[in-house]
Amino acid sequence: MSEQSPLEDASAGRADELPEYAERVLDVAERIPPGRVMTYGDVAEWLEEGGPRQVGRVMALYGGAVPWWRVVRADGVLLPGSELRALAHYRAEGTPLRQADRSSGGHLPRLDMRRARWDGDADTGGHT
Repeated sequence: MSEQSPLEDASAGRADELPEYAERVLDVAERIPPGRVMTYGDVAEWLEEGGPRQVGRVMALYGGAVPWWRVVRADGVLLPGSELRALAHYRAEGTPLRQADRSSGGHLPRLDMRRARWDGDADTGGHT
C-alpha cells in the first residue's frame, strides 16, 4: 500500500476547492509577520504534516494570494524567477538581508535567516 501526500489525498475532491492541506499551509503563510520569514520545512514542522517539498508545491500552486515571499528556502537564497519581486517586498517590510557574496558572483542579497526567521511565537500571532 502506498502513502499519498496531503495534496494527492485532496485531488479526489472538486477541482474548484482548495485542498485542506493547502488551506493550512496558506494560513501559516498569512500569519508570518511582515519582515519575518519561515522556511518550507518550518511550515511543515509547524503543521506537523508533510515536508518541505509538499509546502513548496502548495506555495507554487496556490501561494499567489498570500505573502508568498515570507515562505523561503532554508539557505536564504531568493526564489529563482521571482527574486526582484521578493526583494521589493523584503525591502518594503524591512526584512533582514545579507549583502551578496562577491566571491560567488552573486548580485542579489540573501535573507539573513538568523535574524529574519520566525518561529511562530504566540507573542506575534503564531501557532496555537
